[in-house]
Amino acid sequence: MSRTITNDINGSHSLPRIAWIGLGNIGAGMCKNIAAKAQIKLPVSVFDVDMDRVRAVQSHDPKRFRIAASVVDAVRESDMIFYSVPDDAIVLDVVKQITSIGIEDKIMVDCSTIHPDTTTKEDAMIGSRSGKFVACPVFGAAAMADSGQLICNLAGQEESVAKVRPFCNGVTSAHTIDLAGQSPAQATLLKIIGNTFVLNMVSVLSEGHVLAETSGLGTDVLHQFIELMFPGPYTKYSERMLSGDYYKTERPLFSVALARKDARHAQALANSAGFTLENVATADNLLRVVEKHRGQQAEMAAMYGSKRLDAGLAFENQQQL
Repeated sequence: MSRTITNDINGSHSLPRIAWIGLGNIGAGMCKNIAAKAQIKLPVSVFDVDMDRVRAVQSHDPKRFRIAASVVDAVRESDMIFYSVPDDAIVLDVVKQITSIGIEDKIMVDCSTIHPDTTTKEDAMIGSRSGKFVACPVFGAAAMADSGQLICNLAGQEESVAKVRPFCNGVTSAHTIDLAGQSPAQATLLKIIGNTFVLNMVSVLSEGHVLAETSGLGTDVLHQFIELMFPGPYTKYSERMLSGDYYKTERPLFSVALARKDARHAQALANSAGFTLENVATADNLLRVVEKHRGQQAEMAAMYGSKRLDAGLAFENQQQL
């Protein structure tokens, strides 16, 4: 379904100029869907420090993208600037570059997964330069980003969220959790808590498959149960484990570095409230072993390999689905 944006950010009847900064697994898919479905008039200005990513996006449809020379170049030529980058430090660096020029009435939309305190900092930085800010972290894997089936979480001033919303519903996302009128930090708080469910799911699947193998039940039987009882993400991650994708993939869908960053943020939030997240700590311990054996860019699903080592099995399984 296509969406036509009928008003720009200043309320006139022209279409807003869009920029996208950060073309990783999620950002690239979202950017391509905006260019293809939002029916914006001008090409989307795109920037990433990795030019291979930029060229890959542009090659999708060269007429729909303009390669920006820098973050500042992308911002200068745009009215609404989306960015999706790996961690808090990079977010703040991008915002520092954004706010180095005039951004009055421009809307910044952060789709990154970061600590809520970082969201509050960037909101203040952008507001001090008379810019507008909307937090828009998303739930979903790369395939969902490519197909426009993500879940967007929107928070910020109602007027600004209203102007960002048409780029979500039916364009980059299938569903939106709308927190318009609430602090932008509420969206990233939900995102961090939501990601603990993913971490715990992969940890539980890892334990279950190792137990099924070592007890003699067999992982194929357990996988059949998972398919019937837990279709969706559980089944997908189970398939990735049993097929060996968790150690064979060259480019992770969810890297150990990002997963451990999310675990740290979740634990910090819990600690500030006076308790700990035991399940998240278990998942992080498995991730720590993966990091030791395979590095920070290993796949999060390799928690399965860590649990296999814990049971005296080889890190790599030999079974194929």
